[in-house]
Amino acid sequence: MSGFAERFAALRAEIAAEARACGRDPQSIRILGVSKRQPASAIIEAAAAGLTAIGENYVQEAKEKFAQLPPLEKHFIGHVQTNKAKQLVALFDVVQSVDRADAAVALGNAAARAGRVLPVLVQLNISPAERFGCPPDEADALAETIRAQAALRLDGVMAIGPITEDRSETERAFALAAKTFARLGGSTLSIGMSGDWREAIRAGSTMVRIGTALFGERRYD
Repeated sequence: MSGFAERFAALRAEIAAEARACGRDPQSIRILGVSKRQPASAIIEAAAAGLTAIGENYVQEAKEKFAQLPPLEKHFIGHVQTNKAKQLVALFDVVQSVDRADAAVALGNAAARAGRVLPVLVQLNISPAERFGCPPDEADALAETIRAQAALRLDGVMAIGPITEDRSETERAFALAAKTFARLGGSTLSIGMSGDWREAIRAGSTMVRIGTALFGERRYD
């Protein structure tokens, strides 16, 4: 197997074991490969190994790579700039990072003009180090704004865990995200990355966003 295929198989096995340990079906947890700063060749290798969904943070980088890729589910996980709404709607299948009302309205208008319904997630801020995201106690109001956009479909919650070695702090943050997800509804609770996916699965994550642990170090050349 290729390096990616080996890492992917090992990660899937570890996720399955963690899921079973907390009484969950491993099939209920998807892996989103975070492919920012990775070349198209690495993503093609990943798709050949069985990865079905990728996440990108930057519109221009994604646009340059996507034309070279096989069919994959494409998620936007970066900060939503309202002036990029049209491009986001054209490029991505899901936008995970809607954190404020004007972003929701811009995406809703762009999706309506494109004649499609765009699935989106509310991005929560559950970490003191995170710049972006909606405070959990404001999530219901943002969800209502999203639901008011005929061309958007609210499909759950995304959040980035705190930067800490304190596992209990991570667990508390993910529990707050899961509680908010239960309140808002949807099918996707996107929490957990390379360093904290175990805590995320125990909190109920349905999608873990894994970059370095799958692709290796990001390439900045």
